[in-house]
Amino acid sequence: MKRFQDRIAIVTGAGSGIGRATAVRLASEGARLALIDINEDGLAATMEALPEGTEVPWSRAMDVADESAVETAVADILRHYGRIDVLCNNAGITGGDYNGATEQQLETWQRVMAVNLYGPMLFTKYVGRQMQQQGGGAIVNTASVAGIRSGAGGNAYSASKAALINFTMTSACDFGGYNVRVNAVCPGLIETGMTKPVFDYARANDKAHKLGSRCELRRAGQPEEIAAAIAFLASDDASYVTGQALPVDGGNTASLNMPGMKV
Repeated sequence: MKRFQDRIAIVTGAGSGIGRATAVRLASEGARLALIDINEDGLAATMEALPEGTEVPWSRAMDVADESAVETAVADILRHYGRIDVLCNNAGITGGDYNGATEQQLETWQRVMAVNLYGPMLFTKYVGRQMQQQGGGAIVNTASVAGIRSGAGGNAYSASKAALINFTMTSACDFGGYNVRVNAVCPGLIETGMTKPVFDYARANDKAHKLGSRCELRRAGQPEEIAAAIAFLASDDASYVTGQALPVDGGNTASLNMPGMKV
């Protein structure tokens, strides 16, 4: 399928994991890409992973929480391509803080919120203006099951993703009259660079069989499975879908995290 033939798609956090898989998926369906990540080497690796024959993407290493950098990047993308059809707000960090509520660091919260929430807000602000003028577009935010229920991430990370889900809903209302759709995917446990410590620990301690064991499908997911959901929400196949947060989590949020308890 070429659902994105000649459409312009921005992917933030494109240097690894879900962002890289999303860039590859959109390119395979004909999209012309603008790739953003704070890690320049990661961006280069993603461009190497794109399907043969893909047009060389516009790319930039930058911090998505820097408003002046976001405004400049969007303006440059428009000069390069002339329009923006898809925005995938994928950049995110865990913050690495799993301490309890009495041991948290304000600096961690500030940085997690900056990347996970303010970054999508800023790109939505500047890209959304262009989409309004065009009369259409699709925005897909990468949230998390951690934003839906506890136990899937640290406090700061979970709060940032819950806020992103709510921002998805409120901005969908803001943009609905302009034919701009805004949705979110909520990945469960996915093997990416961000979750590598979890997987490395499990494999080093003979606990690999427990990875994903709290999901109804009894396994962890892969970035490509999230990219497929992002591509759906960004495509015309989801033309009547907006303001939704779609869990892609192997059934984790469908149960009490106790597979088989209903049998």
